[in-house]
Amino acid sequence: MEASAGLVAGSHNRNELVVIHGHEEPKTLRNLDGQVCEICGDQVGLTVDGELFVACNECGFPVCRPCYEYERREGSQNCPQCKTRFKRLKGSPRVEGDDDEEGVDDIEHEFKAIEDEKKKQEHVVDAMLHGKMSYGRGPEDDENSQFPPVIAGVRSRQVSGEFPLASHGHGEQVLSSSLHKRVHPYPVSEPGSARWDEKKEGWKDRMDDWKMQQGNLGADHDDSNDPDMALIDETRQPMSRKVPLPSSKINPYRMVIIARLFILALFLRYRLLNPVHESLGLWLTSVICEIWFAFSWILDQFPKWFPIDRETYLDRLSLRYEREGEPNMLAPVDVFVSTVDPMKEPPLVTANTVLSILAMDYPVDKISCYISDDGASMCTFEALSETAEFARKWVPFCKKFSIEPRAPEMYFAEKIDYLKDKVQPTFVKERRAMKREYEEFKVRINALVAKASKAPPEGWIMQDGTPWPGNNTRDHPGMIQVFLGHSGGLDTEGNELPRLVYVSREKRPGFSHHKKAGAMNALVRVSAVLTNAPFMLNLDCDHYVNNSKAVREAMCFLMDPQIGKKVSYVQFPQRFDGIDKNDRYANKNSVFFDINMRGLDGIQGPVYVGTGCVFRRQALYGYNPPKGPKRPKMVSCDCCPCFGRRKKLPKYAKNEANGEGASLQGMDDDKELLMSQMNFEKRFGQSAIFVTSTLMIEGGVPPSTSPAALLKEAIHVISCGYEDKTEWGLELGWIYGSITEDILTGFKMHCRGWRTIYCMPKRPAFKGTAPINLSDRLNQVLRWALGSIEIFFSHHSPLLYGYKEGKLKWLERFAYVNTTVYPFTSLPLLAYCTLPAICLLTDKFIMPPISTFASLFFISLFISIFATGILELRWSGVSIEEWWRNEQFWVIGGVSAHLFAVVQGLLKVLAGIDTNFTVTSKAVDDEDFGELYTFKWTTLLIPPTTLLIINIVGVVAGIADAINNGYQSWGPLFGKLFFAFWVIVHLYPFLKGLMGRQNRTPTIVVIWSVLLASIFSLLWVRIDPFVMKTKGPDVKQCGLNC
Repeated sequence: MEASAGLVAGSHNRNELVVIHGHEEPKTLRNLDGQVCEICGDQVGLTVDGELFVACNECGFPVCRPCYEYERREGSQNCPQCKTRFKRLKGSPRVEGDDDEEGVDDIEHEFKAIEDEKKKQEHVVDAMLHGKMSYGRGPEDDENSQFPPVIAGVRSRQVSGEFPLASHGHGEQVLSSSLHKRVHPYPVSEPGSARWDEKKEGWKDRMDDWKMQQGNLGADHDDSNDPDMALIDETRQPMSRKVPLPSSKINPYRMVIIARLFILALFLRYRLLNPVHESLGLWLTSVICEIWFAFSWILDQFPKWFPIDRETYLDRLSLRYEREGEPNMLAPVDVFVSTVDPMKEPPLVTANTVLSILAMDYPVDKISCYISDDGASMCTFEALSETAEFARKWVPFCKKFSIEPRAPEMYFAEKIDYLKDKVQPTFVKERRAMKREYEEFKVRINALVAKASKAPPEGWIMQDGTPWPGNNTRDHPGMIQVFLGHSGGLDTEGNELPRLVYVSREKRPGFSHHKKAGAMNALVRVSAVLTNAPFMLNLDCDHYVNNSKAVREAMCFLMDPQIGKKVSYVQFPQRFDGIDKNDRYANKNSVFFDINMRGLDGIQGPVYVGTGCVFRRQALYGYNPPKGPKRPKMVSCDCCPCFGRRKKLPKYAKNEANGEGASLQGMDDDKELLMSQMNFEKRFGQSAIFVTSTLMIEGGVPPSTSPAALLKEAIHVISCGYEDKTEWGLELGWIYGSITEDILTGFKMHCRGWRTIYCMPKRPAFKGTAPINLSDRLNQVLRWALGSIEIFFSHHSPLLYGYKEGKLKWLERFAYVNTTVYPFTSLPLLAYCTLPAICLLTDKFIMPPISTFASLFFISLFISIFATGILELRWSGVSIEEWWRNEQFWVIGGVSAHLFAVVQGLLKVLAGIDTNFTVTSKAVDDEDFGELYTFKWTTLLIPPTTLLIINIVGVVAGIADAINNGYQSWGPLFGKLFFAFWVIVHLYPFLKGLMGRQNRTPTIVVIWSVLLASIFSLLWVRIDPFVMKTKGPDVKQCGLNC
């Protein structure tokens, strides 16, 4: 599919396909015919086959044949542009330096091998594509089939599927409507067959040639001083290394955890055996809360038992897969970026993310960027068109001067010495010109946003007069536009750019579209049809690439020959820009990303957090990881019962022993059983090309498919009804059932036995924008907590799911259970934060008078809590300020967002009342941290404000009562004041955010909070606390008027 093909919109169900031309100005391409030699000025000329003469296959520098021959014979033998040595072409005489070729032309021999390999691949793909897949809408014509049916062992069954293809909008037939397809497995070479012997002999010959080149088949010699052998040894080294933490840091940490667990058990035993009879209700409430806190701490603490670090070796990756003079063997990567509302997710932010992706330090022909516009916004579409044009200038600038980061907004906003390590004399001039170009680009994007703020009554009209297909955001066809690609995607210097594709899936009333998870699954299918890279990186629209080598870091794990095959994804930590220096609302979330995730990496791997993650495509297709070699079991005879009885062989094993099951040998268990036993139509959907792509482990598009067929199939796989009666969202792709689809998706992979990796490069891989405003931050936490509640009540609950296969490790399960039950901590937390105020107002307490021995429990518990925190900070490198902010926001979020999430989750489960997901605003105020002081009304603010007021009232009342009653009442007061101040100090950032910059709180918040605080204050039974309560004689008996 070419970049100049125009916007393609269509609906498979309605049999519509429209190509909208003329929206973009045509890009001028470099004319290859009649090129002039850059050395002598003559025409380059043609070869004997009538093709354009190309002297250098690396850069295509135009040189005529006489100059090429002269340069090889008399000159340096190198291309004047790329300095690569000219290879001997067909018909050219040999010169000094040419390799011995045994009478065969280099190019002819080279292309002959390539063509043979391509023919083999084409035969396999043709066997898969041009067979028959009947979906029940085409005639059964097995007698006309050219290829044999699926052969997959004894349990073979036919798989079928077909869809009719309509004609092109201009009257040209794209593909035959009666095309029938059948999927076939790859041919398997079994030992003993003729094909196996042929491969074995060829491999042996190649090994002998390689050994002869290395000198291993001649006389023995010393290789210790051979630099080539040292290079080969380096390529055999692992590309990553697991680094355990020093025992001096981790062992004391584990000892304190065990000690804290023992002290906690003693403390809870003391609390249960010593009730407070005067205030039994308060005592029972406090004990229940403390038991829940202990359970929650265990779930959170023990998954951090095996924290590790990792190191990557990018030089070894290059030595192994980017050898000089050979094709680049790095795996292709498809990058997914999702956006919905251009008003809440500004197109300029999305444009910076796209530009940073296109400028990554990775081969351009192996990067494809897909933008999912789930809002079908013409503003996003036009902004992406402008971004593609600006990328032609920005990408070569980034690669020429190796700048970081490669998002222009962040690069030009950095307050550092941008001349550091820059040696090119033209850098300052080109940087100044590029900054001016970017400012003009920003003005154009801002103009598009301003125009989109008010939609015209008749709907949006494109530049060629065609109505925008997405005018109705809830009822529109699927749309695809390739802005940059292999044809027409060149930068200002004539170099190729990565592919950039705009995708907006079809939406119709009456269909469930599953929000972000559905959009990501649509991108998985579109990318499989168009490019089919074996790995996929997904990013939010506000998460730009901060480290241009981030994908290479992930490839050090995913392409590692030893561990890579069992790794389903590599997760990077989330880092953020634009956060105030004090991080008032714990936006950095350092405790989770720098402590919890590193602990999980030592077990089975980190959880998936929704962005900054590189996936293995096969893992998203629901396949299990490859099985490693099993240890041989002990063989015993039946005569010795103490060693157990011999396990009976299954029937198929007996058949194999008799020769009847020979066809089952050599199969890959997972793939072949799926192919033979499962219905592809039910699993992957009714698309033969897409099903074929799922079988191509190394990626790549079938060579026999035309761009027109791929285009039509891409529109088909994003149709709104494609996922009906399939396993998409159940076993494949992003899993449905929760607004936090990321947790579910990673959980399913871990249950299948996949390993995941946590990669923390020194330079953060990706950076995003965080909602530094209090209301937006609470709404974000509310969404996360609500998703956890949905998972807890679903059939995917970690408490119940995944025991059958037994591939999820227990500590990993603890972590997943913690991610689903943590919102329920809001209930005991709210009660525990209310208890100090009630105790101060009622003059009661939750604990009996403490003896000297019992006080040791409390002292030991507090010491163990502080020791655990300090040692955790010691091995993780997290600062104590970040840890304290995390503790504060744990209380703030717990009594507000988590509480509302529990209520909404219960309403959804019990009453079926659904809540709408609100997209977090990605806009940033022009003033530094101006958004931090902006107040936005939300009901989430009422519970924390109420807690603050009643605790402050309780403190004032308790101190006034103690002053009035004298010295003896101060002792019991200290315990109550300690808990009250604990609540107030934790809610202090919330109090600052509530006041805002002008120290003003909205009236509605004050009214509701005072009303609720007054209700709690009525529990204060002392009507007049300022009168001293003294014990004395009964005035009625003595008759004295006291």
